[in-house]
Amino acid sequence: SVPQRGEKTELVAHALVNAREALGRKLADTSSQQKLLKALAHTFSLPRVPRRIEVYDNSHIQGSNAVGAMIVAGEEGFRKNQYRKFNIRSEDITPGDDFGMLREVLTRRFKRLINPPEDNAAKAKDDDFPQWPDLVIIDGGRGQLNAVREIFEGLGLTQVSLMAVAKGPDRDAGRETLFMPGREAIKLEPRDPVLYFI
Repeated sequence: SVPQRGEKTELVAHALVNAREALGRKLADTSSQQKLLKALAHTFSLPRVPRRIEVYDNSHIQGSNAVGAMIVAGEEGFRKNQYRKFNIRSEDITPGDDFGMLREVLTRRFKRLINPPEDNAAKAKDDDFPQWPDLVIIDGGRGQLNAVREIFEGLGLTQVSLMAVAKGPDRDAGRETLFMPGREAIKLEPRDPVLYFI
């Protein structure tokens, strides 16, 4: 029962105000996120507004402890519970082999989407995010983009848009060059919200 008067009534009213404000902020965030995704689709002539974006990067420490990482963004912002780390297993990948690492990570990720495992235990352990991305963004330039395009062609993937993001001079944020298959390199204005989002 909701108290009608006194200190508890004030507490309930205060809680309701806080809840409404939190909901308002959440809706505002969602709205601005959806505007950014629409602007992203328009800027790069994507076939549809992306509902799920996956971003891939590699790292290693002096050639060892090679790891691939995936982050996920969508209509509700960053989906941290769907971030994944891939320990690189291939024995034949040499230190700093970005292409080899990308090949392993993307092959592992997308093979499981193309052929979901029959074993439910394995599925729950290794692939509890069975959604397809609309856009894949990778760290790198034209070379990385072409390598990923070859990987995707080998897997028969045609419905996923691809983009590579090369850092600006001196890794200067706002001066990145963007690459997409079959297009000239793209540079956006440093203050463009879409570039900031990327």
